[in-house]
Amino acid sequence: MEKAPKKLNPKILEILACPACDDRPPVQLEEESLVCIKCRRRYPVRDGIPIMLVEEAESEE
Repeated sequence: MEKAPKKLNPKILEILACPACDDRPPVQLEEESLVCIKCRRRYPVRDGIPIMLVEEAESEE
């Protein structure tokens, strides 16, 4: 069961980037996911841990 990220450190958001995009754009927190600002892939956050794997991401396409 996935839980919403209750206490995701804001400093982590500053260093995380989308692994699927060539220029590694930043991600932003949206509900229960981290979303790439460029390609809009959604990376899950499970138990407060960002899962930044392309194969785990959901695409909005």
